[in-house]
Amino acid sequence: MRSLPLPLALTARLSPVVVLAAAGWALSSGPATQAADDPAATQKSGDDSPSAPATAAVSKTYSAAPAPCDSLSAKTVKSLVPGAKSAGKEIPSTDSKLRRTCSWNALKGYDYRWLDVSFEITASDEAAEKSYKERVADKSGGGAVPGVGDSGYSVVNLTTEDKQQTREGVVMVRASNALISVTYSGSDFESKKAPSTDEINKGAIKAAKEAVAALEDGQKG
Repeated sequence: MRSLPLPLALTARLSPVVVLAAAGWALSSGPATQAADDPAATQKSGDDSPSAPATAAVSKTYSAAPAPCDSLSAKTVKSLVPGAKSAGKEIPSTDSKLRRTCSWNALKGYDYRWLDVSFEITASDEAAEKSYKERVADKSGGGAVPGVGDSGYSVVNLTTEDKQQTREGVVMVRASNALISVTYSGSDFESKKAPSTDEINKGAIKAAKEAVAALEDGQKG
């Protein structure tokens, strides 16, 4: 079987240089204590009770990102990325405790598939929710994914380069203070066509659900 040249965009993906955004979330808190204007106020008796300390720690459900290459079963990897090694390849991160990504890709015959699974741990549920909403806004045209995490969203897009089609699906999930992102794409280099929207969307959602389950399994802080 003769080998076919890959389109430039896909060739670049085969040896990715991934730069994970180091954007974090600043956790703001009030002053540790507040001086009392009236020292005698601390001696008040009766039903008056002191208020909760202003420095109460923000509750974080998840304190670290799980090992991303262990987040999917070998069976799932085989079905979504035929020919890929189930172990995957973890992408270097600026902070592996908070941000971790694993990638699988393979060309089997003329069919090419690529799958990324990423985890990001934020400072709080509120920070994760804000980031999730911003990311969804940047990926218009998709729809909600029910039954996964606290919020789920998927979108599928088709691109064409040098007459070669590639279809890519992205699923984003918020689970408490964690963000999970799945990117799944495919091309057929013989027909020049891309897999169907349904195939890519269902594959990305399947991977996202497994990734969320891996996060929840023993990751609660």
